[in-house]
Parts: sequence; C-alpha cells; structure tokens
Amino acid sequence: MQWEQLTSSDFAAAVLETGVCLLAAGVLEKHSEHLPLGTDFLNGHKIACLAAERESAVVFPPFYFGQIYEARCFPGALTIKPALLLELFQAVLEEIGRNGFKKVIIYNAHGGNTYLLRFLAQASLWEEQSYTLYVYTGELSGEGEKAWQSTVETRLHGHACECETSISLANHAGLVKMERVPAQPAEPLKRLDGVPHSFTGINWYSNYPDHYAGDARSASVAKGRKLREIQVQELAAFIAAVKADQVAPSLNREFFERARQVG
Repeated sequence: MQWEQLTSSDFAAAVLETGVCLLAAGVLEKHSEHLPLGTDFLNGHKIACLAAERESAVVFPPFYFGQIYEARCFPGALTIKPALLLELFQAVLEEIGRNGFKKVIIYNAHGGNTYLLRFLAQASLWEEQSYTLYVYTGELSGEGEKAWQSTVETRLHGHACECETSISLANHAGLVKMERVPAQPAEPLKRLDGVPHSFTGINWYSNYPDHYAGDARSASVAKGRKLREIQVQELAAFIAAVKADQVAPSLNREFFERARQVG
C-alpha cells in the first residue's frame, strides 16, 4: 500500500493492519550519462512497493533527500545542509510514528546514505520514540548473492553499472539511454591510495570523477527483472522479520528505563 494513494480512513486501517511503514531512501544525483538523476529513489520506491505487495506494509511517498555531497559538482544533484538533513529525517520519522506506526523500516536505495542511516539509527537512542527504527542495508542472503552473481556478467559494480542499469531498464526503460553508455568501463582511479586505511569526504570522487563505476554495456531488461526479483524477495522477507520481531522494541524499553534511572 502506498501512503499517498490511500484515503485518510483507509490509511488509518492500514496502520492497524500492518503496523509497519517502509521508506525507501534515495537521492537525486548524476548516474553517468545514461541513467536519470532519480535512479536511486525511482528504483528504491518501486522495489519497496513490490515487496509491500508480498508482505503487507505502507510505503512512504518517494523520498529523494539524502547524503550526496560528492555529486555537488554535477548538474541536477540535490543536497541539503548536513544538520538540516538529519533533522529532516528525524522529523519525518516522528510524523510516521505520530500517525501510529510502531515499526519503521528505512530501505537504503543509495550507497552514499550508508553512514547517514546507521548514524540515524544510533541517534534514535538519544531520545525515546514511539516507534522502533530498522535500517535495511540491502545485503543479500547467501542464496540471494548466489542468484545475483549467476545473473551478472561483469566484475566491477557500483554506480550506473550493469546491475543498476539493468534494474532501471526493468523498472522504467523509457528513462534509460543505452546509446549514451560510455564505451569503456569505469575502473577506480585509486588517487588516494597513498594514504591507506583512511576515509575522506573526497574518496568517492577520487576514484570515480565521472560518477560512473562499472560497465553498463551488457545491461538488459531480462537481467533487470531477475535482479529486481531477488531484491523484492529479500526485502519482503525483511519486512516479515521486522513484523515478527519483539526483541528490538523490548530492548529499547529496557534501555530507556535504565537511562531514566541514571543519576
């Protein structure tokens, strides 16, 4: 069920029926020359909706505010001041909770959101909430990973690559411009290898200055449908696990009760 498509009374019923809200977190950013700026949120929201059809949940409207500062040098990127971005996520989550959801899943549809979303989950321990937050990072199960690897042909993946382009072809082929796929794959330039075991804000750009990582030339609709099916199955299974989980909510209550007793 999609939040924005429900009537108010149907929404209230859906909250009671599912208890779970699913938000796919994407961004607006360059995806080489052949994929649209909205690739992450378009694909993420589509996969979230398909998964919620199998394991009932309410899907939050398309969300394209996230961490993408490394794309600010390209036209079309949408970035928000760091502190405001965190506050925006927290405010949206509070509104989801205010509407009655006891469990919220954030499905990370953009690799650059990884640290932000994990910090957001950690920050939920600053103040007790009416909901429990679960971040689905998208790592595949053993069977899922095996199926994924048997579908793809290329070695390097990461951004606008064979995988992402194939899934985009399956989801919205009319927005993909295969004739603009670069003639050569994008390998990491490794310009910061002189400083090993470090992380800087410019790391991604140092490797992929054209915002392309991998080789999309072998992408196809058929591959995209197979890869999308893997993602939908895995996300649906995660939703089911969250619905059944009583441990995280119990631990949250225990934690905040102990926190109130300090001092």
